[in-house]
Amino acid sequence: MSEEPGERAARELLAEFGTRLDPAYVCDEVRRAARELEGQTRPGGATELIHRLARTRILSRLDQVPGADDAAPGPGDAAAVCRARMVERLRDAGIRDERVLAAMGAVPRERFVRPELAAEAYDDTPLDIGHDQTISAPWAVAFGIASLGLPQRARVLEVGTGSGYGAAVLARCAAEVVTVERDPELAAAARDLLARLAPDVEVRTGDGVHAGVDRAPYDGILVTAMASGRLPRPLVRQLAPGGTLVCPVGTNRVGTLVRWRDGAVEELAPVTFVPLVTGD
Repeated sequence: MSEEPGERAARELLAEFGTRLDPAYVCDEVRRAARELEGQTRPGGATELIHRLARTRILSRLDQVPGADDAAPGPGDAAAVCRARMVERLRDAGIRDERVLAAMGAVPRERFVRPELAAEAYDDTPLDIGHDQTISAPWAVAFGIASLGLPQRARVLEVGTGSGYGAAVLARCAAEVVTVERDPELAAAARDLLARLAPDVEVRTGDGVHAGVDRAPYDGILVTAMASGRLPRPLVRQLAPGGTLVCPVGTNRVGTLVRWRDGAVEELAPVTFVPLVTGD
């Protein structure tokens, strides 16, 4: 009888972490990952994705286990330590772009979440920012930006500013960043925060598919909301020759992160995002 993907991932992760954490917790994380990825994976790819997602969360939990460090950090060092650990987890999860890793390690993610969620800022999970929106999990931010493969001195459009965290990371990987947020209150809050942490980012309020067209062409366009059914063609037309569009495509907040470059379309990973809203 063939082994289920979740069973194999659980066996492998129990062998790695079973002596350091409660085995029931490890199995719970595997089941959680399997539920979230159900129906989103291509044949043969489920085990690897379940293993990767569950392992990232387990490593995040290990970061919080007392005695894991030789010396406890002081209060002023805590966020920096969390960022460094997050970067190592991103490496373990397959992120290899050094510019992106350096940016993730430099931007204070805790500044972009609600104060009551600051302790969870570096967990590998999306967090609510109000207005039915979330700040994406660190892996999703890093993977999306790395997938652009940005050249030096790139001009980038981000569709869906949210809290502004992704734009702040992009600002350390590109020369010019335009980010567009549909919700006026979120846009205003992000504009204020980015003015202090990434002052070169231009924050616009409006329909992300059209509001940045006057700054086109772009070397990269990153969409942080789920396009329904297909890639937004107006964004493809805003790319510079050789430019890259990375956008989640699906239905009901569940789909696949897709990369378009020079007419070629590539499916990258199963993802969940809030819906992309366009038009008036």
